[in-house]
Amino acid sequence: MSWLIEKLRKPRWSPYAAGALLGVVAILSMLIADQLLGASGTFENLAGIIGGWFSSTVSDSIYWKYVMPAAISWQVILMVGIFLGALASSLLSGTFKWRFLPDEDWKLNRGPNIAKRWVTAFIGGLILEYGAGIAGGCTSGLAISGTLQLAPAGLLFIMGMFASGIMTSIIIHGRRWRA
Repeated sequence: MSWLIEKLRKPRWSPYAAGALLGVVAILSMLIADQLLGASGTFENLAGIIGGWFSSTVSDSIYWKYVMPAAISWQVILMVGIFLGALASSLLSGTFKWRFLPDEDWKLNRGPNIAKRWVTAFIGGLILEYGAGIAGGCTSGLAISGTLQLAPAGLLFIMGMFASGIMTSIIIHGRRWRA
């Protein structure tokens, strides 16, 4: 048991071990809860709840009634669990610390402007969420759960995600690769 605690206290895990464990979590999620992993619906669920506080039309909307209910859903609980798990991991490994933006990588590539970082992150988040809505799911939903089911769309998406990630990294960082 002490070897497990020692492994859990490491600040960085092997990506192979983390990937294998994520696969186990995805399979257990389907077997135990009959739910696929996915995160993008969380924000829509919460937006529906918050929107309902300000407008009664949310409860009458077909979208909020049947497509994406304004409720504390499986995805909302999953996101809370991801946050708590990351917090527990950082506390256990002794790497927890409060950080302020922008970080050193951002400063190196884009300068020290904090407002620019927040605006860029916000716009990127909007684009990402809009794209997830068009695609019918997010990266975790399509790449992890889709690939788990051997869906061709999931396999194609994951190949495209890696290819575009490599190209984006080259564009942003040039030859400055860091491990």
